Amino acid sequence: MKIAIGSDHAGFDYKEKIRAYLAEQGHAVTDFGTKSPEPVDYPLFIRPVAEAVARGEFERGIVLGGSGNGEAIVANRVKGIRCALCWNAESARLGRQHNNANVISLGQRMVSPESALEIVKIWLETPFEGGRHQHRIDLIDA
Repeated sequence: MKIAIGSDHAGFDYKEKIRAYLAEQGHAVTDFGTKSPEPVDYPLFIRPVAEAVARGEFERGIVLGGSGNGEAIVANRVKGIRCALCWNAESARLGRQHNNANVISLGQRMVSPESALEIVKIWLETPFEGGRHQHRIDLIDA
């Protein structure tokens, strides 16, 4: 799978761990930055991830920050993006099953590194259920 990833300084460490994990799993990962834990303005790194997913250049996107809240807000401003803020495995599973989330947002200050990797794994493996959920996504996109 082609996956775009980006973070601010507060999500940098997890971005690096997740990027390595994804590569180990055989995914093609493009890192949109940031490249260090030095303070940055997160929209400059998150919006390009969301825009690239929306254009169809990537199948999925992962954005990270301290809480993940701002990152989810930025990503969801891009038409065609359904970014789920995930704080546990169940939120990741439901984000895919019910919302067909094509981007997830994680907060490095909110979950352990092990939980972050579990969230990513479940989100990647969980299919969209369609059915009644597709109608709701159509309403979101209308």
